[in-house]
Formats: sequence, structure tokens, C-alpha cells
Amino acid sequence: MLSGLIDLPWWGYVAVTLAMTHVTIASVTIFLHRHQAHRSLDLHALPSTFFRIWLWLTTGMVTKEWAAIHRKHHAKCETPEDPHSPRIHGINKVLWTGVFLYVKEARNAETIQRYGHGTPDDALERKLLSRFPKSGIVVMLAADLLLFGAWPGVLIWGIQMVWIPFWAAGVINGLGHFWGYRNYNCADASTNLIPWGILIGGEELHNNHHSFATSAKLSARWYEFDIGWMYIRMLEILGLAKVKKTIPTPRFGAAKTRADFDTLQAVITHRYDVMTRYVNSLKAIAHEEFAALKAQSGGKITVHELRRWLAAEKGQLCAEEQKRLAKLLQDNKRLETVVAMRDELTALWARSSASREQLLQQLQDWIARAEQSGIRQLEEFSLRLRRYAV
Repeated sequence: MLSGLIDLPWWGYVAVTLAMTHVTIASVTIFLHRHQAHRSLDLHALPSTFFRIWLWLTTGMVTKEWAAIHRKHHAKCETPEDPHSPRIHGINKVLWTGVFLYVKEARNAETIQRYGHGTPDDALERKLLSRFPKSGIVVMLAADLLLFGAWPGVLIWGIQMVWIPFWAAGVINGLGHFWGYRNYNCADASTNLIPWGILIGGEELHNNHHSFATSAKLSARWYEFDIGWMYIRMLEILGLAKVKKTIPTPRFGAAKTRADFDTLQAVITHRYDVMTRYVNSLKAIAHEEFAALKAQSGGKITVHELRRWLAAEKGQLCAEEQKRLAKLLQDNKRLETVVAMRDELTALWARSSASREQLLQQLQDWIARAEQSGIRQLEEFSLRLRRYAV
């Protein structure tokens, strides 16, 4: 058995492997994801160059390809054009063979051309990293063999090679759109896997990210921890990074007698918070009306099913579910009113062609109708809307 320059006990090899794969995860989330794909922070040349070379050694991924595929994922999320949606391809395919979906999309020249703008195009990129993308992993194999010997070196290298394909291409792209909890009722199916983003660098907080894609910080609640954000703050303190955007925190003041332009701006800025609160009100009404709805459906509906239907955006329910929900709403005017007004509220930030004056009038009309609806949850929610502040 060939020996390496470094002789470690078994747990030493485990520690080294975890440390090196964690550096790779940090490189992906800080450099590829937050810096390159979403421009949520600026990076100094020193960490940027280190991340680029480390990713070349441990993944063989090309920055332009990765950024382009990820941007397309956001632009076409949960549609047939999404490169890796489990809603389209199935959870098993994305979870276990997501890397092949990535490779397939990387060969799509139109995707790279349309979404790959603004990525590095210097001599290092042109002459080495993009020109010989697979050479880096061969160099890493040689280094692992030299440092740790034959069998430990091969094992450590093998784990390094499967780490990103499994955790990023499989777990995040798969389970991150299939299972977990949601802080924000955004249009896609993204979820937070767990509130402690440590193993995958903070990417576990995927629903937060899809709701605020340009935020450098992925945690949103007091109990959530994003280790990638901790590293970014350390780089910022050292003068090696500059954060451009983070998740906006809603501000509230005294309830205004009548909504004004500042109220409109605050509501649009914090639209995910607005919609999440509204969906909670919807669920509360559904709970109150459940007995009548269950009798109406012949006992063929559960509370969980009803809540899921009411929280879903258009296109997230199959034709049969849409039909059953429409029938329930038709015979329950209270719930029908709240669902219809949710769609009207959503339209406030979806109508890009409307003027500020038109949007403000629509918001004022919405609040007035909510307060006159006789529905307690709508009345309370209209008060909350009038308290949003810039």
C-alpha cells in the first residue's frame, strides 16, 4: 500500500474530508450562487480567485454554465423549461440523477448565451478554467494521492467528486422543491429543508432564497442560521466582500386613515410577508368553515388538503383539484370572497403596466371592501395593510 506525505488516524481522514468538502460548499454558495448568479454581493479578487480555482479542482464546473443554468431555473421555475424541477422531472430523478440534468442543460448553447452574462472572462478563465474544466479534478486526484496515499487518497477524492452532485444538484434542487417548511408563499414550490443551514452552506433555506433571490443572507427568522452568511460577514469585516442586498424586514407604524403612496410601496416591497400573512388568514377561515365544507364534499376532504389547496398558486394544483376547489368555493361565499380578494391583492404587484395612481386606487378600494366585508379576518388584515411603512 502506497503511503502519503500525511499519515492520519481514521478520524483524521474523516475530518480532512469534511473540511475540504465544506470549503467546496462554501465556494458554491458564496461565489457561484450569491456572487455570480444573483449579484447579491461583491467579492474582492483574492477570495474570488481562490473560489474559482478550488471549484475547478473539486467540481470541474464552469462558472458561466452554472450561473446560466441557475438563472434559468429561477426564470422558468416549475415549468417544463425549468432545468431541474422535481414537479416536472419527478423527485427521484432530480434527487438521485440531478447532475445529469445539469450536464444536459450545460450543453444547451441558447441557455448559456441568454443567461450566462457577466461571468468571468479573464485570461485565467479563458486559458485554463473554462478551456480545461476537467483537468482540475485530475490535479486534485494527484494531490490527494500524494498527500494521503493510495486508498485514503482515492476515497477522499471520490467523496469530493460526489459531494456537490448529490447535495446541490440532488438534495437542494430536488428536496428543496418537494419537502420542508415555507416562510413565504412565493409562486414556486420551494421549501426550507431545515432551519440550520450548516451542512450545505445555508442553501437548506431554499424557500427564503426563492422569495428573495438577490439577498446575500438566506436566513429570515430568528431561529434560522445560515453559515454562508457568517462567512460573508467575516469577509466583509476583512474588506474582502461588500453586501449589496438582504431580505427586507417589514416596518410598521400607526395605522393610516387612508393608504397612501408610501403604504403602496411598503406593501409591494414586502409582498411575500403580505401574502404569507394573508394565507394564514385564509387557513384560519378554512378551519372555521371546515365542518360545512366537509359535509358539502360528502366527507371527501381533509383539513390538510383544504389548506394546501387554498395556499397554492395558480398552476400548482392539478385539474381535478382545481375543479373540486371551485365547487367548494361556489357553495361557500365567505371563503369564495377571501380567495377572490387574495387574487386581487396579488395583482397589485403583478400589473407592471398600471400607473402608481391606478395601483394606489386599487389598494384603497381593496381595503375599503375588506373593511366592509363583515369577515373578521379581512377586517383585521386591512388594518395590518394600513400599518405597513417604508
